[in-house]
Amino acid sequence: MKRDARALEATLVELDRGLLKRRRATLATASRAAEWPNVTVDGRRALDFCSNDYLALARHPDIAAAMAAAAVRHGAGSGASHLVAGHGCEHAQLEEELALFTGRTRALLFSTGYMANLAVLGALARRGEQVLLDRLCHASLIDAALLCRARLKRFAHADAAAAERALEASAGTAALVATDGVFSMDGDVAPLAELAHASRAHHCWLVVDDAHGLGVLGPTGRGSLEQCGLDEEAVPVLVGTLGKAFGTFGAFAAGPADVIELLLQKARPYAYTTALPQPLAAATRQALRITAREPWRRERVLHLARRFSEGARELDVPVMASTTPIQPVLLGSSARVLRAQEELLTAGFWVVAIRPPTVAPGSSRLRVTLSAGHSEDHVDALLEALGSIVARLPP
Repeated sequence: MKRDARALEATLVELDRGLLKRRRATLATASRAAEWPNVTVDGRRALDFCSNDYLALARHPDIAAAMAAAAVRHGAGSGASHLVAGHGCEHAQLEEELALFTGRTRALLFSTGYMANLAVLGALARRGEQVLLDRLCHASLIDAALLCRARLKRFAHADAAAAERALEASAGTAALVATDGVFSMDGDVAPLAELAHASRAHHCWLVVDDAHGLGVLGPTGRGSLEQCGLDEEAVPVLVGTLGKAFGTFGAFAAGPADVIELLLQKARPYAYTTALPQPLAAATRQALRITAREPWRRERVLHLARRFSEGARELDVPVMASTTPIQPVLLGSSARVLRAQEELLTAGFWVVAIRPPTVAPGSSRLRVTLSAGHSEDHVDALLEALGSIVARLPP
């Protein structure tokens, strides 16, 4: 787009007319963890049902205390990249603990999950090779495939047979297959065992971004890979984020020692950015400890997800098939989903409307997310409001 103010204005007007213009809300949250999910949204009181804080750890006092104490010891910022002077003892210990938590040989910290995906695909796929992605992969994986100058091919969502066919058609040029573990807008889980088998048969890397599975799925909360019984040999590269179930900020990649060493040596998003502040690493270490000793958090959020899903179906609320804390209510048009969002806020519930381009045209939805901080009464009240609102929506 040329530097033309009129063209910029026209683009913004077009977004507005199409009901696709995004508007931020300013949330004020309670200072005490016990008061969440009560929030204030642009001055209006509501219950928060769209945070990714699945285990209700973001406001945990022990995590805040660990972060504050580390800030006193190490300062608020790291001051440099990991490869210069920014790699501290909290980083080193967290990487060891993340490797242990995920059952991987080694882990490497990144500032964001977006950067971790850019790093992994940039290091493992070269120009001219093929990268296969699930059609509903996160934008960061799509951008990573484009930026590494590989040939991007997308297969039908959660269709391992389609991935297998694409691998066969690649004639040995496929470098890797990448997928979300839990898909962030649908809440379903990828067919990981089948993808692992296909990737190994065709000598490709399999990269799984388990941002929304870690801490929640699996017998001990190790994520969708644990739930599917897949180890490091089956899935060589795991990407995870720390700002969802663990309640802090940052990301990591975990896998075999030589893969992680290659990322450290070659990944531009790792080498050329300031390291994550040590207080965040200290907070995450505390979050991992709480996750391990309080399995009730995982059990509770999954129970509430089942309660919501079953209750929605009883009320004819068009909830999508998901067994995870992500429970999308599919409403179709931007107009319908925006109206539902506003009516929910009026009723005291904060649930954000998800519209294109985040999801495909005609599949706009309310993305309801459950947390261990919710109660059954919270869920039942939301269901009652949703049932009434959906029944009144125009076609």
